[in-house]
Amino acid sequence: MAARILDGNWASEKVKEGLRDRIGVLGRHGVTVGLATVLVGDDAPSARYVAMKHADCEELGITSYDHRLDAGATMEELLAKIEELNRDHRVHSYLIQLPLPSHLDQEAVLAAVAPAKDVDGLHPFNLGLLALGKPSVVACTPAGIVELLRLHGLDLTGKHVVIVGRGITIGRPLALLLTLNRPGLNAAVTVVHSRVGSLTTYTKQADVVIAAAGSPGIITAEMVRPGAVVVGAGTTFEGRKLLSDVDAKVGEVAGWITPRLGGVGPMTRAMLLANAVGAAEATLGQG
Repeated sequence: MAARILDGNWASEKVKEGLRDRIGVLGRHGVTVGLATVLVGDDAPSARYVAMKHADCEELGITSYDHRLDAGATMEELLAKIEELNRDHRVHSYLIQLPLPSHLDQEAVLAAVAPAKDVDGLHPFNLGLLALGKPSVVACTPAGIVELLRLHGLDLTGKHVVIVGRGITIGRPLALLLTLNRPGLNAAVTVVHSRVGSLTTYTKQADVVIAAAGSPGIITAEMVRPGAVVVGAGTTFEGRKLLSDVDAKVGEVAGWITPRLGGVGPMTRAMLLANAVGAAEATLGQG
């Protein structure tokens, strides 16, 4: 029996419906949400993703600002742009599109972003709050996965979730988020990665498998318990084609599964918009 689809396009529209109401309230207070992006270089997938974010902003009436730097930009040039955005009162939040060119220090760049304007939730301060169980700005993909499951009626309380991948953008913050003592969460979480000898030993036990390794097809049908929930969060591009961490045949075994397109991606962008609106709301009453 084919798995039921975790429809990210449908779920993202549900998120946007709520955001439209909040944006309307902000407008009545004279606040126009401002979101900026910074893209360094000409990486094609990154450029396409940034373009989608600006299209999302236009759809909801969020003012977006598009900043581009050459691939050879220095740390000094990028940090100067970050400082400019930190001071710009029109910009409530912004993101530095990852990955950055290899000569740039990603950790130093993320740490330079003002925590209140960190729309991606990747600043050490915001990650620290999440570790303490007091999240304010949560990384977009982890937040999107949680909301995707919630909107499809899937409660993770007491469930065993195996996350494949320990990266800073998905795996690590997602593990922290899923263990929070909050309705719908409270999961038992195991994080595995490429150094683990047999991934199947872990994934076969899981109620929920979340693949965030960025390795095409790393999760196969033989690795999944029948009826399990499977989320493909890691992606890789082969030219213009998006490849999932989850092999297509997993859909013949799983109970729920994200599609190759229209799964986690739309939810990541929706939660980025939610973080941007939240940053604008936080400024009400200031000054």
